[in-house]
Amino acid sequence: MFLPTPRPLTPLSLATKNHASISVQLLLYKNMDPLSQACLGASLSQSSTNTKSQQMSALIIGGLSGMAADLDVLIQSPIDPLLFLEYHRQFTHSLIFIPFGALLCSLFFYAFFKNKLSFKQIYIFAFLGYATHGLLDACTSYGTLLFWPFSDARIAWNNVSIVDPFFTLPVSALVLLAAFKQRPRYAKYAFSYALIFLSLGFIQKHRAEIATFDLAQTRGHNIERLHVKPSFANRHVWKIIYEYNNRYYVDAAKILWSTTIFEGDSIAKLNLKRDFSWLDYNSQTAKDIERFRWFSDDFLAASPNNPNTIIDVRYSLLPNQINPIWRIELNPNNQNSHVQYIIDNRLTSDIRQAFFEMLF
Repeated sequence: MFLPTPRPLTPLSLATKNHASISVQLLLYKNMDPLSQACLGASLSQSSTNTKSQQMSALIIGGLSGMAADLDVLIQSPIDPLLFLEYHRQFTHSLIFIPFGALLCSLFFYAFFKNKLSFKQIYIFAFLGYATHGLLDACTSYGTLLFWPFSDARIAWNNVSIVDPFFTLPVSALVLLAAFKQRPRYAKYAFSYALIFLSLGFIQKHRAEIATFDLAQTRGHNIERLHVKPSFANRHVWKIIYEYNNRYYVDAAKILWSTTIFEGDSIAKLNLKRDFSWLDYNSQTAKDIERFRWFSDDFLAASPNNPNTIIDVRYSLLPNQINPIWRIELNPNNQNSHVQYIIDNRLTSDIRQAFFEMLF
């Protein structure tokens, strides 16, 4: 089975006691929420038929098929906790796998719908539902291997938040109306709304990029690399990150009729020779760092608060801060073991209040 080719740097190892719990948290943090996947998949499968009596069947088959690709989160190892980082949003999310994923779903659903639908019709519903999953995930910031096995590039268009109620709730309401009222046009409205909503996200992203370049110019910086993404559950407060002179600058931009900047922090880009001079580049720890670098698109830094820790700068609870949601911890005394992978998503009242102040 194909594994991503590590980027030219160092690897990372990992050990964690609550690996299954971490996998579930990653499913929520790094994916569109499952309801969004189900509703978009259902909207396309329901739109494919004008037969009123098939609307409920299309809702169930398309919706569940729309979520099925995320079963890859079950691919994990208690010995190598980073394994699921490589396989989540990998082959099950690739464009080339869609016909096979749809076939597996169809074989499952045939046992339940063979008295109502032909296998061909079940396959069409499953195919359309499954086909939406990887593309929707690619609209978020986590990264999806759409072109596996031909490329290990993590596609992330960053035009919608991982969870956005303004996307999910209207689409879910319309697909339910289509099923219970047996009117396919509501499903077509749902799919059209989803396409328009996602398309408008690119406009907001472009505005956030312009705001970032303007901010960097006021600081006298020439942006070398840029990463912007919507913050949690909305599309008007954006996390903006740019690299300049081996440092990452992390700020937030509120994009409405006008633009408001919430200036944040900066941190030195990871330099293994400087930050971890003890590292053996032939060790398992070094290999795991390289895997984490690939996963994080090289937005890595040494933690200023935790020794022997590497953080992913892209994700934090407050968009203008460098308080990572996930990180890896290295063990200089045992470099032949995997690194430890840690998630910290504790939402304090202070963080919640600061976030709502940005929003409103």
